[in-house]
Amino acid sequence: MLDFDTCNDARLRRDPAFDGVFFTAVRTTMIYCRPVCPVKPPLTKNVNFYSSAAAAERAGYRPCLRCRPETAPFSPAWNGSRSTVERALKLIADGALDEAGVDALAERLGIGSRHLTRLFARHVGASPLQTAQTMRIGRAKRLLDETSLPMTDVAAKAGFGSVRRFNAVFSRLYGRPPSSLRRPAP
Repeated sequence: MLDFDTCNDARLRRDPAFDGVFFTAVRTTMIYCRPVCPVKPPLTKNVNFYSSAAAAERAGYRPCLRCRPETAPFSPAWNGSRSTVERALKLIADGALDEAGVDALAERLGIGSRHLTRLFARHVGASPLQTAQTMRIGRAKRLLDETSLPMTDVAAKAGFGSVRRFNAVFSRLYGRPPSSLRRPAP
C-alpha cells in the first residue's frame, strides 16, 4: 500500500494512473470512492485509504454510486464477460465438460448455456465443447509424449469417454492414430 501523502495527492489531482491502485474512504459519509471520482473531494482529515474495494467494504464503507469503485480497473466487474469466460476455461481445464455438458457448466457460472456459447464465440472463437476437446487432445498428446501409459489410460486421463472416441478425434486432427505419435521406449 502506498503512503498516505501519495494517495492523498493522487486523490486531489484525480490521477487516473492510481485508479484501481487504492480506494478513498470518507469517514463522515461512510462511502468509498476511486481516486478519479468526479465528486467534490472531501477534507483530508476525513479520509482513509484502502488497497482494495473489499478492504473498504470490510471496514464498513459502502461503494460510491457515482464512480462505482466495485468496477475499478482489474476487478472482475471491470473485465466484464471476459471474467466469465476465464472462469469457464479454468473449469473446462479441470474437466468440467468431461462428464457433464455445457448446461451444467453454464449453471455453475450462473448464466444460460446459449449466453455462454455466445461469450465463447466472442472471446475464444470456438464453442465450449470445441475448447474442451482441444484441451483433451493437448492432455492426451502430453501423456503420449511423457508417459508409457496404455492407450485406454491415456484416453481416460485426457478426459475422453471411450478409446474409440479418443482415436476418432485424434485421427481427425492429426491424420493418424495416436499410437503412431508415441515415442519408442529407450
